[in-house]
Amino acid sequence: MAPSAVVDTPNVTDPSLYLEGIPHDRFTQLRAIPGLAWHPYEDGGFWAVTRHAEVRHVSRNPELFSSAIGHTNLWDLEADALEARRSLIDTDAPDHTRLRRLVAGAFTPKNIRRWEETVRAITGELLDEFVAQGGGDWVDMVAAPLPIQVILTMLGVPTDDADYLVELSNYLVEGTGDAQSIPPDAFGNTTELRLLPFNSPASHALFEYGEGMRQQRQNDLRDDLVSHLVQAESDVERMSRNEYRNMFHLLVFAGNETTRTAISHGGMVLAANPDEWQRVLDDPSMIESATEEILRWATPVMHMRRTATTDTELAGTPIAGGEKVVMWYASANHDEAVFEDAFRFDVGRFKAGRANSDHFAFGGGGPHLCLGAFLARLEVTVLLEEMAKRSICLEQTSEPVRARSNFVHGVLSVGMRPAGGSN
Repeated sequence: MAPSAVVDTPNVTDPSLYLEGIPHDRFTQLRAIPGLAWHPYEDGGFWAVTRHAEVRHVSRNPELFSSAIGHTNLWDLEADALEARRSLIDTDAPDHTRLRRLVAGAFTPKNIRRWEETVRAITGELLDEFVAQGGGDWVDMVAAPLPIQVILTMLGVPTDDADYLVELSNYLVEGTGDAQSIPPDAFGNTTELRLLPFNSPASHALFEYGEGMRQQRQNDLRDDLVSHLVQAESDVERMSRNEYRNMFHLLVFAGNETTRTAISHGGMVLAANPDEWQRVLDDPSMIESATEEILRWATPVMHMRRTATTDTELAGTPIAGGEKVVMWYASANHDEAVFEDAFRFDVGRFKAGRANSDHFAFGGGGPHLCLGAFLARLEVTVLLEEMAKRSICLEQTSEPVRARSNFVHGVLSVGMRPAGGSN
């Protein structure tokens, strides 16, 4: 039942709204509502947390706002579905601490820097092919293959399987919307969809792939992330079999889809703002700031849900224990109270680089800060460096095909060419 004294709330959950991009006009209305707005949803609703300050507060107070109760989706899951689908994202301490500790070491700034030459080699090869072909689909040619090849290399997964795993990721993104193009038994799935992440049979396929990798590494341990997980899974106190499969699923999906989205939007916004890209070409020291602005602009994951653990208050609004609160990063990253001229793309916005990058492309901080934040930054930074080295300026040649999703700010395809090309 909706709380009393609720004002009319603009709908921001209909996936079709996002086929034209983030509905910023609606989020602007939500930010202007005093306190929090109650947003009806299915047979209940949630508190829409749309301003920067409140998103930060929810993110950094996990004892008040749980990731484990009811899941991080807009909707609640039954107890058996919650346990079957629970990943690192959907846990609280101490389980979250235990699971994150298992993989966090691989994603520290020091360890991520070890992969810079790998990222640079992959990026250079992709850009050279893009230029040689005179352009094409920016997603297929650059945005998708770059992050998937990097995360698969880190995992120890054959990069020859990158196209297949990108295909699975595309189907998972479909699962965040209101329609799927594949039947429930696709990929040989026999599991109820409610028990699978994203309600998608593609999750079954990804689980099966992860199990195959687990079996390979049991007899052939290597210096890769899958081997590390397999060793952890051999001790049930460290990681259960179900936790292994959900961790593998998360690393493959989040390790490629979110950065792919940032690179897709990065190409589009640079093409739309050639003067801003020229600023970078004229002064390469701005690349770090440009990276942060692309991440803010893209906001690859648009929301996350939490559940109040007890009666509390936020922005002067009473919240009852058990009520849902949904942090809309897509709104907070355009909060006029924090970002001057928030709807202008400005490569110089973050002049001190990450030191003042107060955006929420990686969540609002706290224990659930995105594990792959440093990797994503490295990939986008290297891409800009390699584009600048080749003096590549982009022209957009077709309208983007966007994902029908209120969760992932995805772009399925968009035509690009090097400036002056003929495609």
